[in-house]
Amino acid sequence: MKKTPPSRKSPFLGGRRIAPRPVLGNVKAADLIDETFSAYNAARLREACTLLVERILEPDVTVGVSLSGALTPAGLGLSCLNPLMRAGFVDWIISTGANIYHDIHHALGMPIHEGRPTFDDVSLRNDGVIRIYDIVFPYEVLLDTDAFFREVLRAKEFQHSMGTAEFHWRIGRYVKARARQLGIGIDQSFVATAQTLDVPVYTSSPGDSSIGMNVARQALEGGGFSFDVSSDVNETAAIVFDAKRGGGKSAVLIFGGGSPKNFLLQTEPQIQEVLGIDEAGHDFFVQVTDARPDTGGLSGATPSEAVSWGKIDPTALPDTVVCYADTTIAMPLMTAYLLARHRRRPLKRLYRRRQEIMGSLRAAFEDARRGKGISKRAPRDYVAKLKGSKR
Repeated sequence: MKKTPPSRKSPFLGGRRIAPRPVLGNVKAADLIDETFSAYNAARLREACTLLVERILEPDVTVGVSLSGALTPAGLGLSCLNPLMRAGFVDWIISTGANIYHDIHHALGMPIHEGRPTFDDVSLRNDGVIRIYDIVFPYEVLLDTDAFFREVLRAKEFQHSMGTAEFHWRIGRYVKARARQLGIGIDQSFVATAQTLDVPVYTSSPGDSSIGMNVARQALEGGGFSFDVSSDVNETAAIVFDAKRGGGKSAVLIFGGGSPKNFLLQTEPQIQEVLGIDEAGHDFFVQVTDARPDTGGLSGATPSEAVSWGKIDPTALPDTVVCYADTTIAMPLMTAYLLARHRRRPLKRLYRRRQEIMGSLRAAFEDARRGKGISKRAPRDYVAKLKGSKR
């Protein structure tokens, strides 16, 4: 009787065998992720961590981070963003204004407490307590933070238009000064830490927060400050352009969705489609989200869809990970993993280089208008129009 020859091993069986050791009480977070996150979104989180450690956190990669959702009231600015920035793992940030506003509470010594999502909101209102799901704090926290911003906005240096990166960098100095007066460490705010490390922090919708509301009040009072949103669009595109044209790569690390996510991703269409400069897209893409593409919450922003927009380099799809998870769970685990598995990176201090990198973008834009280095994605009739628009 003839033996059946062994079948050729399928290439689909190339992944490691799932046979983890028992989880014990002394396991470290990074080891837990490596050894037991074997399937489903646990595996996607492990893939995101290993991609960051093995590829993204190389010195020649510029890492942009977007933040949405109420993360800073939950303390994630202090527990995660600050250590990541100090390690040189975050080079620039786009955040909701709300995350920045609530971040300031910590630096001003204002109390934020754990609560319950089942608290009665009518009773909370009667007691003068604000609730963000299971986070609670006195109403005075909002009033006192508003007063802080209005006081700062009256300063001479804020009586003109500026982009949000410059605004937050200047605000960071005042936050640190107030923290010192209160005897609080200046590391109690991610905005203050970003200012110290020259990590530019942008807001995609500056009017959509209590900061924007207080800026609007100052306008009614005759204040001279306003947000220059166009400079934000061009500066963020310039950061990505500078990273790529300097021989390096660009990575996006997206926590949540919303406007910050798109503002981070639109940098490439701004370069290729609007300015007409030849570029291919971001090189790395990691996203932690609980949204879905089929309901519109994530449409246009999965890695494959982003390729069609020019946001992601088509050749970079293998270097993309989407983890469908709660940011408040994923971010601390990822932070612990990255700090355990990767050495510190030199700080890029991009805030100091804003004028330099904007100069490079302007030069490339002028070249494209003359037909040099023009985007290969642009249709021929558009190329002719772009060339015709030169002065």
